[in-house]
Parts: sequence; structure tokens; C-alpha cells
Amino acid sequence: MLSPPPDAAMRRSDLIQLGWTDRGLRRAVDEGRLLKPRDNAYLAPGTHTDLVDACAHGGRLTCVSELARRGVFVLTVDSLHVHLHDARDRTPKPSRRVRRHWGRLRRVPHPASLAVEVFDALREAVRCQPPRAAVATLDSALHLGLLATHELDELFATLPGRYAVVHRLVDERCESGPESLLRLILRSLGVHFDVQVAISGVGRVDFVVDGWLIVECDSFEHHSSWDAQRRDRRRDQAAAALGYATYRPIAEDIMWRPEEVRAALAGLLRGRTDRRAR
Repeated sequence: MLSPPPDAAMRRSDLIQLGWTDRGLRRAVDEGRLLKPRDNAYLAPGTHTDLVDACAHGGRLTCVSELARRGVFVLTVDSLHVHLHDARDRTPKPSRRVRRHWGRLRRVPHPASLAVEVFDALREAVRCQPPRAAVATLDSALHLGLLATHELDELFATLPGRYAVVHRLVDERCESGPESLLRLILRSLGVHFDVQVAISGVGRVDFVVDGWLIVECDSFEHHSSWDAQRRDRRRDQAAAALGYATYRPIAEDIMWRPEEVRAALAGLLRGRTDRRAR
């Protein structure tokens, strides 16, 4: 018999077998030593809020909500995504927006699990997100090792044929969501580029475009301190000595203003071509 996952719902009968009494359960809930989001469902304190809310709603956490909880890149999570076991809505109207998911799961979770398996969360995320966001999510899951490369064909075999274009664009070499989104921007420009390139004297860079333009994706998390900025500028200086130019769009522009990033890249590449023509 499978062991329950760390974040699992416990039934009253399970706890009674462990020596609890009904009076002890009521006291533990009142004192916060146990959570009881719905009837006959007890959770350990500290359980992730999204898991608690999914349990309260009578289902399991799924899609982008579950992937974000696991550290997979998703462009946005604007509601709680819950997979329901049946068509009955057994809870009062929640205070937050809920996106309900139905249908057969391809990976059967433990009966006490509060979340679907990653494979099914990814299937739903492909359907729920715009194509470019879905590509970035799949890239992230592959890079983190939460989805094996050989499972990708199986995943898309369970989806309608219109999602085949997303399958063709997946590339696990990208190490972050913004990198994946930037890769799609470069593809749309029709230029040649290499991913995760090691340059002697500079180090590894995110992209090299047409052999001369380095493009790095800068996030607040990794590039906000002065030490990080100083390191980046010295890398750019070393690259310039080798004949490279460097462009560093910030992650929030890549995610939310992609047309501006694309215009900047197009201008840089066009300027190089114009200078060569002159």
C-alpha cells in the first residue's frame, strides 16, 4: 500500500486508529494543532494555503496552482485551480476565485493526496495558459526534473492535436521562465541563436544571437544587488573586448512587455545590418 504524501488529508477514522478521541480532535482544531477545512478532513498545521483551500472546496490542487507550489514557472496564477472528484459542489462559495477542473486523471494520486500528480497538472496548464506561457512552464518542469523527456510525447498524446505546436517549441535547456519566453521572441525574429553558451573569459551566457549579440535575462532576484551588477558589467566588459555586444532586458519586460523587448532586439540586429551595408 502506498504511503500517504507529506501534505495529505487525514480522516477521522485514521486518527481514531492512532489513538485520538473525538474530544481530542475538537480541542486540537480549536487550538490550531490540527486544521479541519471540511468535514472528515484533518490537515497538519503549516499545510500550504492553496492545498487547504483545495481541500475545503472538495478537490485536489491542480494546473498552474499546483505547479507554482512546486516551483515550476507559470506566467500568472489569477485563481485557485482545483480538480474535483465529482460534480457536487460541497462547499460554500469561496472568498477567492476558483477554476474548476474535471475529467479523468492520467496519474492516479494517493487517495489522501491534496494535489494531482505533476503530469496531470501540466496537462491542464497547457490547456489553461496562452501558448508561450505553456512552453515556458513545460521547459521549467523538464529543467527541474519534474517531468522526464520521454513523458513529453505521452503528455501531448492525451491533448487535442492543436497543441502540437506547443510540443515542437519545448526546450529544456532554458533555465528560467523568462529565458524560455525570450527564446520564443528570438524565434519570432527568424535569427540564428544559441542557448546557454560558454564563452572563454566571460562565462556562460543565456543567448548568443548571430554570433555577436549576447542577450541575458536579468531578474531582480539575481541581479539587484550592487555586487551582482558589478559582476554583470565586468562580464559585459570582457565580452566587449572579444567583440560581443550585450543586451540585458529585465524579466518583467520579457514577461509583460514582450513587444518592447522584440522591438529592441529587432533594432539592434537591424542597426548591425545597416552599418555593414554602409
